[in-house]
Amino acid sequence: MIRIGILDLQGDVSEHLEMTTRTLEKMGIEAEAVKIKSPSEVADCQGIIISGGESTIIGKLLQEEGIDQVIRDRKIPVMGTCAGMVLLASATDYQQPLLNLIPMKVKRNGFGRQKLSFQQEIEIFDQKYPGIFIRAPYAYEVPPEVEVLSQIQDKVVAVRYQNNLALSFHPELSDDTRMHEYFIKEVAKCVE
Repeated sequence: MIRIGILDLQGDVSEHLEMTTRTLEKMGIEAEAVKIKSPSEVADCQGIIISGGESTIIGKLLQEEGIDQVIRDRKIPVMGTCAGMVLLASATDYQQPLLNLIPMKVKRNGFGRQKLSFQQEIEIFDQKYPGIFIRAPYAYEVPPEVEVLSQIQDKVVAVRYQNNLALSFHPELSDDTRMHEYFIKEVAKCVE
């Protein structure tokens, strides 16, 4: 059985858990979504979702708990949203712990503070998608080996690299399951 772990260290974990559970049911896949917070729980997962929240705090907890090493050693596919995108990066505009799973540079709060949060339809996978941006980051240096999936002008808001997916927006806050479906399909490919 596929297990998708929602990292439960800080952030909007319950929304991702609900969205992932609903998506698994919709897809008819024998799998489960669970909250995780220890290295052993992480090691039992075939995919990890790192939600929004405060990336510095999440990064420090990942290191302190040894979760970062488990993710890297086991090459577990990760979907990072908002703060999760920051944590997947190799560099950011602020000194903090990172997973360094995607070779890109990310600007934290790239679209501004909380009061500048917005919703905007974006183009991703050749389709329109409801992007919800809350203190959202963006990638500003992305090498050719990283696939850019979506941009707002020159700001990269979604990328794919190997089995990892980084989104600057919050798919768990919409009713649209396509981002979670995409990630679950990628995880299923790794399990086969």
